[in-house]
Amino acid sequence: MTLMATKMITVTLHADDPIVRAGLAGLLRGQPEIEVLERPVQSVGHRSVAVVLADRVDDNTAMMLRRLVRGESRETVLVAGKLQEREVLSAVACGVRTFVWRHQATAESLAKAVRSAARGESEVPSDMLNRLLMQLGRHGSGTSQAPTVTGLSDREVEVLRFVADGLENRQIAGKLSYSERTVKNILHGLMTRMQLHNRAHAVAFALREGYL
Repeated sequence: MTLMATKMITVTLHADDPIVRAGLAGLLRGQPEIEVLERPVQSVGHRSVAVVLADRVDDNTAMMLRRLVRGESRETVLVAGKLQEREVLSAVACGVRTFVWRHQATAESLAKAVRSAARGESEVPSDMLNRLLMQLGRHGSGTSQAPTVTGLSDREVEVLRFVADGLENRQIAGKLSYSERTVKNILHGLMTRMQLHNRAHAVAFALREGYL
């Protein structure tokens, strides 16, 4: 019987502290299907995942996340400390869809997150998701009536997928052969209808509703 070759997932690690980076490497080494590189490189192949450890999502971290997701076309797992809701939304807006709490990072949970990211799936800890849903509820509490959710069109979902990947309106327009104005109108119409406040809020809404 001939066995099919297993496609490896190449992982690069991004952490300021070399000891922390070595700890992440130790958790992932030996996991089936996962190959950990010694140092970040510019291009590592199709099934590539960046694992980033950051206690906060400040401007520098957001810049790095955008570079990894957008510039290197790489799925990203964020191993995070105690993040505020706005920091989670900022990471989502940068294109991050898979999160692991630092204090919950084990070999098994980290490998599971890497595999999910490699498949292009989202994974968010339940307590983080609950906090995000509460935050979205507070944002929408300015009126006594909740917004009527009629669903997103295929075109809206298509645009939001590129927003979640960190692309700007001009880049999305090029990908979809739309005008930049059309992309802007699609996002404006969506956010107005769903009472969403910005691009990060729109992406978080789409994640919550299962569109992304």
